[in-house]
Amino acid sequence: MPSASMIDAPGKGAAAPGDVHVSANGGGEHIDERHGEVIIRVRDLSVGFGDRTINKDLNLDVYRGEILGVVGASGTGKSVLLRTIIGLVPKRAGSIEVFGQDFAKLNEEQRRMVERRWGILFQQGALFSALTVKQNIQLPMREYLDMSDRLLDELAILKIEMVGLKPEAAEKFPSELSGGMIKRAALARALALDPEIVFLDEPTSGLDPISAGEFDELIATLQKTLGLTVFMVTHDLDSLKSVCDRIAAIGEGKVLETGPMETMMASNHPWLRSYFHGARSFKGVRSSREPRDGNAPASIGSA
Repeated sequence: MPSASMIDAPGKGAAAPGDVHVSANGGGEHIDERHGEVIIRVRDLSVGFGDRTINKDLNLDVYRGEILGVVGASGTGKSVLLRTIIGLVPKRAGSIEVFGQDFAKLNEEQRRMVERRWGILFQQGALFSALTVKQNIQLPMREYLDMSDRLLDELAILKIEMVGLKPEAAEKFPSELSGGMIKRAALARALALDPEIVFLDEPTSGLDPISAGEFDELIATLQKTLGLTVFMVTHDLDSLKSVCDRIAAIGEGKVLETGPMETMMASNHPWLRSYFHGARSFKGVRSSREPRDGNAPASIGSA
């Protein structure tokens, strides 16, 4: 293994906030001595549309097995960052490594192999309206797996039950589902290929407080049970408090701060103080994240 080298403070060619002594092993993965394997590594990323720059010289590390909450004001590029990492939005500059591989240097087949190792829950679920829940879940299975229809049906039902839906939901169309059921069905599709990373874009947006809390519990339970790494874009303070191991705050085109809730609460940055100490912020945040109880929420079979 090559000897480790110290990474500088954030800036051009520098590490993400919170980085410490990092080395690359023989397989290309980066190891942070404090946090472990860096499963997603973003360096000097610049993204824009037309003459507008969204992200500029952005640096971020995501560690294997953590739930990272990505937060920021509207229009700061949270969802753009997610979509750039997964290849839906082109970058202007910088590098993105996933599983130790530079995505820009991979050929089409290599990209497909990497993409198979992650799942995505888009805003509003993004289910295909003309397909049933079961058919939506089976889409990635049919693309990547060579299985009989019987096995595909069994796997789809397994994923449906895994996210707390009843088996009867399999034959329903998205128009027949409540908002919470749509989110769960979309999560089941994201889990179809047993991914190592799950990307969640505003997963509790549009849900009532009870449904949002249940969805947070579901994410925490699945992460613990399946050993997932979760990259979650959210504006939900309760989600940040209850399930996230670390938070990355984005603003001014870059990562302003990373760390646990305590770091966010202690920051003197004006936006962070406004967000975490403002009139609509929660009060009395504990000094440590609430423990996950590991209990899956009750099944949901109706609106």
